[in-house]
Amino acid sequence: TSAKEMIQIPCDFLKVPSACNNHFEMLKFLRDEYKGDVHVSTGMTTKDEIEELVKYFEVGDQAKGRLVIYNCTSGYPVPFPDICMLELNRLYELYGSRVKEIAFSGHHLGIAVDVAAYALGAKWVERHFTKDRTWKGTDHAASLEPAGLGKMCRDLVATYEALTMKSTDVLEIEEEQRNKLKIGRAHV
Repeated sequence: TSAKEMIQIPCDFLKVPSACNNHFEMLKFLRDEYKGDVHVSTGMTTKDEIEELVKYFEVGDQAKGRLVIYNCTSGYPVPFPDICMLELNRLYELYGSRVKEIAFSGHHLGIAVDVAAYALGAKWVERHFTKDRTWKGTDHAASLEPAGLGKMCRDLVATYEALTMKSTDVLEIEEEQRNKLKIGRAHV
């Protein structure tokens, strides 16, 4: 019912939470009736269940064109060792050519891990946000307040700009230092 109502809202994608990623009646509706991308979290999900999910969307090549899968650990908050960030590598290895994109859904404290997820190749980073992390409820403690969300976005943009290769051996910004510190020094 909710999926039928949601697709009435003009949007480019819908997000399926981990708790519903095996609700195949709903997934069939989204796969066959909804035209946008379908983003699905994989928390609380076995490797076999993830494979089944991707195969389900591979009907008519829908997975490669519309399915985005999120590495996720469902807990609030998730301790750093349980984030299992390197699962992104496994998802890329198994599904990078079979789905549209690989993403990360975080339920941890802080924002450093989100930058790491992006650096490992996550094309989307999802975080819950709240007005007050001290409110009751499991999500609030692991959510970001507006200032934290702003800092995460700032850091993701900075990381995006930094993930480049050198265009020349010595960059323009290095020339002054090179001339001052290297040029004219005798090679020993």
